[in-house]
Amino acid sequence: MKQEHDHLRPSRRWPALLIVVAFCAFFFFLGLGAIGLTGADEPRYAQIAREMLARHDWVTPVLYGKPWLEKPVLYYWAAMVAYKSFGVSDWAARLPSAVSASAMVLAIFAFLRRLRPAAAVDACLITAAAAGCIGFSRAASTDMPLAALFTLAMLCWLRALLSEHWLKQEVGQGRSLQAPDRWALLAFYVFLALATLAKGPIAPGLAALVIIVYAAIARTWKPITATLWWPGILLFLAIAMPWFIAVQRANPQFAREFFLEQNLARFGTNLYRHKQPFWYYLPVVAVALVPWTVYGVAGFCQAIKESRTEPQAYRDIEERGLPLFLCIWAVVPVVFFSISQSKLPGYILPSIPAWTVLLGLFLADRREAARPRWALIIPHAAIAATLVPIAFLLPTMVLRQHIVGLQLVIAGAVGVVLLIAILGTLRTRGLAMLPFATLVPVVVTLAYVVTIDAPVLDGTLSTRVLAREITQMVPTASEVATFHARREVGYGLSFYLNQTVANYDIGERPAADHLVVAAQGTEDSLRQAVGGRRISHVGTYPAQRLDLFWVSSAPPIQTPEAQKPASMTH
Repeated sequence: MKQEHDHLRPSRRWPALLIVVAFCAFFFFLGLGAIGLTGADEPRYAQIAREMLARHDWVTPVLYGKPWLEKPVLYYWAAMVAYKSFGVSDWAARLPSAVSASAMVLAIFAFLRRLRPAAAVDACLITAAAAGCIGFSRAASTDMPLAALFTLAMLCWLRALLSEHWLKQEVGQGRSLQAPDRWALLAFYVFLALATLAKGPIAPGLAALVIIVYAAIARTWKPITATLWWPGILLFLAIAMPWFIAVQRANPQFAREFFLEQNLARFGTNLYRHKQPFWYYLPVVAVALVPWTVYGVAGFCQAIKESRTEPQAYRDIEERGLPLFLCIWAVVPVVFFSISQSKLPGYILPSIPAWTVLLGLFLADRREAARPRWALIIPHAAIAATLVPIAFLLPTMVLRQHIVGLQLVIAGAVGVVLLIAILGTLRTRGLAMLPFATLVPVVVTLAYVVTIDAPVLDGTLSTRVLAREITQMVPTASEVATFHARREVGYGLSFYLNQTVANYDIGERPAADHLVVAAQGTEDSLRQAVGGRRISHVGTYPAQRLDLFWVSSAPPIQTPEAQKPASMTH
């Protein structure tokens, strides 16, 4: 790769930083609460943080009054701080992930502005605009905090590796690290400890694998021996271990549940029913890199090509070692979790920044290159141009409605115009315009989704609207239960109603009068399940194909709602 020894000039550094900050604010924070909490994990994690805050318990994660020991505590701490600062809400529950993603992008900027200033802004914008980063930065989950802290740790390790003494003979002769490098290595251990508190031993495990593979290919043990520095190891233990010790003392079952069941059993068995084929993460990575998938793969392949040299040359981290290290970082999490028997998309999120930084370096080396090849820009432009039409058709697809001809004509016309514009820009202005030409449809797509699409997506994917309707239908203190409904319905209603929602399917049947949210077409089965108690159909929720029933031990009051079922059309 081309060398650049000049840093960004101060007069250019601040505008560049402001651009990065502005895009982080847009991609990660705009409309953070436009769509309610979705899936099972988001409302569950958000509720755990709420209950911990209410109990003033900063040690044991608690869900519905019982210990929930699947994940470490860092996300819950961050959400508790957000709740305490801004109040309990879905957007506050997502704030830790948005802040983590911003910190990750800014760390990439700080790292590259010293080593490869020409690539700093592009790499940051590419990272921020990748579908995986946008999606998980807006999720109340542990995935983005882990990915961000892991990225910060690896960048600090690379900063220490750039020491003029690390990979030279002086280290082997007993020379110690210089002060700036010592601080970088300490920072590596700090962020690795925080990543461990975010999601457990997978953080140091992945870091160790990446470093060991790099050292093996470079045929030198010095990166490993220099990393195993006792002050850093003690600092790691001082940060990570106190919570693990405290939660174990408060919950003797923690070690078994967390380490054996949630880590070893999750990796080695299909205990949690997340089995996927070995190649599962290939399409996941491709989707996570959208709209940069084509050039992301091109940047990776080019880095592999440039790294094919004598192992001794890998020790020049700025010339040969950096692209090799990024390739290893990009691949190791994907391979590791491909071996796992349990697979979820968020598992390989820590690898995505390596792919996007590789693309930033790839583009920086080709700013003055000849016109880009059609074989690359056509599929790239096609992916980018498809984003806005997809956003336009998204509500119809989510509602599973028939797409009418006019919708297809409008979506197709928009897509063709964007395709021509992107192709024309790249062919006339070169790869230097690739980030700008690609960011335009990404920005328009996200803005459209969080403004125009959000009301439909909110009612269809989240239970926020349903919970609002329920509070207007039944007394505030009424119990709520689910029957044959998706599990995310129960978790979502628990958060938005701030109460435990019973589940008939596992034998939980409230003794008092209560509301049941059931899958459509299950009324006969529900009447059998209530065991002779009186049941009245009080409403429907078509957006998620749900029926609402009032279950009582006494004859139902003939209210207008009971006489004529209500239909919620959200």
